Amino acid sequence: MSMNSINGMPMGNSPARARAHEALYRLAAAALSHPIPELHEAFADGRFHASFDDAWSAVTGRHWPQSPTSTDFAELESGYIDMFLHGRRGQPRVDLMAGAHDNLRGGVTRPVFMLNVQAFYRHFDLRPATGDEGRSDEPDHVATMLEFMAVLHHLEAQALERGADPGPYLRAQRDFLQRYLLPLMQAIQQGVSAETRVALDANLLRLIEDLPQRLRQQLVELEARVGQGERSLESQPDEPRLVAQNLWS
Repeated sequence: MSMNSINGMPMGNSPARARAHEALYRLAAAALSHPIPELHEAFADGRFHASFDDAWSAVTGRHWPQSPTSTDFAELESGYIDMFLHGRRGQPRVDLMAGAHDNLRGGVTRPVFMLNVQAFYRHFDLRPATGDEGRSDEPDHVATMLEFMAVLHHLEAQALERGADPGPYLRAQRDFLQRYLLPLMQAIQQGVSAETRVALDANLLRLIEDLPQRLRQQLVELEARVGQGERSLESQPDEPRLVAQNLWS
């Protein structure tokens, strides 16, 4: 594997590292979706930590600390609901939807913001699940965004495996991180940290604390490889518009 570093951060350009990123994002998406009993089982028996630690170690070169688990599924789910759905007079204490954060929309209306997010998905022929499966299927839900990053890393790995140029997928990763996922994860981290009464599972707290730093590091790595993306969206708050998304090929 070709490996170099930026400020001590491992950088690799191999299918194996792209697959590790894919696994990391898929596991994070599962953790931050509405909890299901199988998630609590995976927390409790150590399977989630073992899988996430494998991916985290492959990407960062460090182990991911293990955390205690909620006593049972009811405790896991109630802590999630209290923080992210109905804990403050029926509203989220911290919203997992990017469009709900006014400061993340760059001055555009929420409908335009949603169209911009969906344009990323459409470019890769992806559609969020529809129906009554729950809020985690919304295009701007953090779990949907994490899943999208997993897909981009899957496509990157496939390109590397067949000797093709992964550049379009790297540029898409950079742009999506910079415009949407990193700002949202930072907002979630700051919101959770500001809460004085937190009943959230310790595994989720650790993930919310650690993931933004990793995303910042990944953005630095991507910018070193494919250049910096557009950083001026927030400088034009009075011009709501659709952002050109077809920038990666």
